[in-house]
Amino acid sequence: MASGDDSPIFEDDEGPPYSLEKMTDLVAVWDVALSDGVHKIEFEHGTTSGKRVVYVDGKEEIRKEWMFKLVGKETFCVGAAKTKATINIDAVSGFAYEYTLEINGKSLKKYMESRSKTTNTWVLQLDNEDFRVVLEKDTMDVWCNGKKMETAGEFVDDGTETHFSIGNHDCYIKAVSSGKRKEGIIHTLIVDNREIAEIP
Repeated sequence: MASGDDSPIFEDDEGPPYSLEKMTDLVAVWDVALSDGVHKIEFEHGTTSGKRVVYVDGKEEIRKEWMFKLVGKETFCVGAAKTKATINIDAVSGFAYEYTLEINGKSLKKYMESRSKTTNTWVLQLDNEDFRVVLEKDTMDVWCNGKKMETAGEFVDDGTETHFSIGNHDCYIKAVSSGKRKEGIIHTLIVDNREIAEIP
C-alpha cells in the first residue's frame, strides 16, 4: 500500500474514494493511451458475490451485484471520443479467471500497435507545466492535455504545417515526405521554433 501523501484511501473530508472492500475485489488495472490522455481502467470481480464494477479514471462506470454467471463481458466507453471498451471475463480453471481488455474490438496490445501507426505523441514542458500533444494522422486532429485544439493548416514548400497555440506559445506540426515509401510522411512538432522529440 502506498504511504504518505499519495495514499488513495482517505482524502480530506470527502470520504474515501475507494472502499477497503474494493481493494479485495480489484482484479485488473489497465492504462489506455487515447488522444485525449491516458485513462486508467480498473475492474472489480467478486467471485463469491458475483459483483462486477468498472472504474474509468476513478469514476464508477458500471456496477452489477449478484451476477450468477461469473464469466462474460462488460462494455463501456472511455475518453472524450467515447471509445468502446470491453472487459472479457473467462474461466481458466476451477475458480481462476482471466481478464482481457479490448478497445474498439481489438485486444489492447493490437489496438496500441495500430494506434502507434495512426498517431504521433509528444510530451513537453512549458512554463513549468507538462503537456501531452497527440496528432491523429488520419484526421489531422491535434489534442493537447485532453482537449482538441483549434488548428489552421498551411501549405509550405516542402509539405504542410498545422498551426495551433499552447498558452502564449506558437506551435505547429510540420508534415514532410520522407522520400521513402515505407516511412511515408514524417511529422515534427515545433514549439517556439524549437523541435520537440517524439515519444517512442
